[in-house]
Amino acid sequence: MAAIRLQDISIQRGSRLVLDRLTLDLHPNETVGLIGANGAGKTTLFRIISGQLKPDSGTATSARSLRIGQLEQEPRFDPANTLHDEVLSTFDQLFAIEKRMHDVSEEMSRCTDDGRLAELMAEYDKINARFVAAGGYTIEQRLNEIVAGVGFRPADLKLPMTALSGGQRCRAALARLLLEENTFLLLDEPTNHLDIDAVRWLERYLAGHRGGAMIVSHDRYLLDRLATRIVELEGGRVRSYPGNYSNYVKARDVRRLTEERQFEQDMAFLAKERAFINKHLAGQRTAEAKGRRKRLERRLESGEFTTERPRDRQSIGLQFDAGTLGKGDLMVGRELSKSYGDKPLFSELDVEVRAGERVGITGPNGTGKSTLLKILLNTVEQDRGEVELAPKTDVGYFAQDASALDLEQSILTEVAAAAPAMSETQIRGMLGRFLFSGDDVHKQIGRLSGGEQSRIRLIKLILQQPNVLVLDEPTNHLDIPSREALEEALLAYPGSILMVSHDRYFLDRLAQRLLVIRPDAHEWVVGNYSTYIDRLEARRSENDKQRATKPRRLDKKKPSPARAPASPFAKLSFEQLEAEIMQREEQLGEIERDFANPDLARDPEALARKKAAFDAAKAELAELSALWEQRVEDVTPES
Repeated sequence: MAAIRLQDISIQRGSRLVLDRLTLDLHPNETVGLIGANGAGKTTLFRIISGQLKPDSGTATSARSLRIGQLEQEPRFDPANTLHDEVLSTFDQLFAIEKRMHDVSEEMSRCTDDGRLAELMAEYDKINARFVAAGGYTIEQRLNEIVAGVGFRPADLKLPMTALSGGQRCRAALARLLLEENTFLLLDEPTNHLDIDAVRWLERYLAGHRGGAMIVSHDRYLLDRLATRIVELEGGRVRSYPGNYSNYVKARDVRRLTEERQFEQDMAFLAKERAFINKHLAGQRTAEAKGRRKRLERRLESGEFTTERPRDRQSIGLQFDAGTLGKGDLMVGRELSKSYGDKPLFSELDVEVRAGERVGITGPNGTGKSTLLKILLNTVEQDRGEVELAPKTDVGYFAQDASALDLEQSILTEVAAAAPAMSETQIRGMLGRFLFSGDDVHKQIGRLSGGEQSRIRLIKLILQQPNVLVLDEPTNHLDIPSREALEEALLAYPGSILMVSHDRYFLDRLAQRLLVIRPDAHEWVVGNYSTYIDRLEARRSENDKQRATKPRRLDKKKPSPARAPASPFAKLSFEQLEAEIMQREEQLGEIERDFANPDLARDPEALARKKAAFDAAKAELAELSALWEQRVEDVTPES
């Protein structure tokens, strides 16, 4: 049975039909990846599902018990709150219950009337059951786990919301949403403003989420790890594909090829039928020709034929050309170190970029990845170490920001300045490949979106024809089709590439070597991002084996001091620990639902047993989580 049902939904904005008789069922416990070009109507669809927007026609219904939580790109907050209070603001009603518990407890301590005391005790038990059922005793523990997971430090909880950046406020909104524990989540770009460690934490959290979710994300790696179905929104309608993003890409390509072949077959058949009809309408076979014409018109009206050529969504037409290709090491950094004030970024770091090689750099925010690129480009000075560029090395640099663009200029003027030898017709042709056509070329660059500005910068980079590309987060602001086009162009590029990225799918497709920079540590990986993850998993497995086989060393001269018994979970593998954690979380959820049963509140013994089971499961969850964190620390450099 569907948790959410959309039936014949239509929305029109002016002359544009955003959603056209859209029908979609969303089921409990499934994670749906919603994809579509920018402006396809994904946000509109979310607002309809959450009840914020009524469709022009059609119906949107959800299960009565369903609690829908939505993450918005521009969250609202109370400027008077601290981060701690803002994240917990969703529990105002629960805190009112807690206050009532406190008031009743105070009255009980002063009460001398046995009859009234019995009434107060009964009321307290009932309120306490509601408080436990809502997870009241675990709020702070969950708060600390979630805010740390999305990248905040404990000290940040005291900060006023007004002191947070826009990205930090978005992370606060994500933490608040996850803390609510809704049964169905609508997540619009949840990995925005998260670094690579926080994204991995979010993946694990969502994998254990008890309920359904629909995710809009440009993070294809996330959709590969979590999605059980991909829904593509195009032309106001949706198509569903079972499986994750990679399965969707394969199925989509097959569908497009099938539709193209069907179009060609139908066009050939229609041309043949019309030729016959035109030839024999005035001849001896007039009756047959008229009959075939009538049947053909009826079949055309029924939509039996594909009469328009299937068109892929527009995507940028990228092709990077390299100038004179180098040989050997083109860019070298030896024993590089850099600090800002008392904060060290990296030390004793060696980097080599060889001819024709694609090198990726990734790691948490604040570890100096962009600074490293600028040091190699000689625009920032290192504290120690040496940088060398091979002769005839022509570097093309793509920065994170658009500072290289003149925001006052038009698109045409900005690109023409980078290509003085090209005619306006040639420049317009280039712009057309990047989806700028007609009067669009006269738009002021400062009025363009981040994605449009990125496309302008890519055009200028292509015109430069460098033999080394240095790219700092090149997929930022690009939608999925544009990212795919960029990846194909870079795979065909014959020069060398050095790229900083948090886009794990991008790194998986392109990187031949990967530098992972962490606070106070770094490591090189021969391979891509998945190779790095496989290495982490192999380390965890090896550490598990060593713990299981390591003999105990006893001091025979002195009696062994008394010590706490070993954890019964200590010998479990990393994967087994995760499974046990999910099992305890499910157990706690079941017990919390039992607490909501009013019959339980009237049975003190049963309530006590449930409370004991709850405490035991909670303690085991804490023990398992501590072991899981220890395993992570054993294979990950300290941050």
